[in-house]
Amino acid sequence: MNDVPSPAAVRSSAAIEDYMKAVYSMSESRGGPVQTSELAARLGVTAASVSAMVKRLHGAGLVDHEPYRGVRLTPEGERLALHVVRRHRLVELFLAEVLHIPWDRVHAEAEILEHALSDYLVDSIDELLGRPRFDPHGDPIPAPDLTVAPADRSIPLTELDIDRTARITQVSDLEPAMLVHLTSAGIGLNDDIQVREREPFGGSLVVAVRGAVRRLPHRLAEGIRVSVDSDAA
Repeated sequence: MNDVPSPAAVRSSAAIEDYMKAVYSMSESRGGPVQTSELAARLGVTAASVSAMVKRLHGAGLVDHEPYRGVRLTPEGERLALHVVRRHRLVELFLAEVLHIPWDRVHAEAEILEHALSDYLVDSIDELLGRPRFDPHGDPIPAPDLTVAPADRSIPLTELDIDRTARITQVSDLEPAMLVHLTSAGIGLNDDIQVREREPFGGSLVVAVRGAVRRLPHRLAEGIRVSVDSDAA
């Protein structure tokens, strides 16, 4: 007897939605499959739990999994993931712009709310916010048809040439403490920034932003992406 749930049944699970969103986000950042050990670390669960869930997702036609090669979303799985990502990022922006919740708090709150909202409410939020393209951290928001705008040309701040001006276009929201640090340093999305000094062997970066000079730990700087297009040149 086949005990694998149908795709419709799988979609009813908030845990499944978290897995799909995690696979999508990690695949998006690296451009390739995700290892089950990395998924376990990202979601804070055991390797055995990930293996069992991946088996379910594979049986439901939502992921492909090859041992030692990682997990990929199928076309149907990607649509489900984008549906969840759209909800999550719109909720983040609503919380930030309408309720004025700090950007280091909106991710955790959206993690809770995203599973409870109807498509009607999500579309209403989208309309209220003026069909935005990006969330508070600069991540693209999928459109109602689940298409995603082409990514802007950007690089990690750690790769920016010394003394070249760039614009901050994206900041990782995985570690709220880093966002708190940036806020306390007066650094935010869309700010112009320059790297004045780069310490060797993965050390800190000395940056100029908003007329002040700041020192950023290398790991924090890795989570900041900047655009060096004509607007920031």
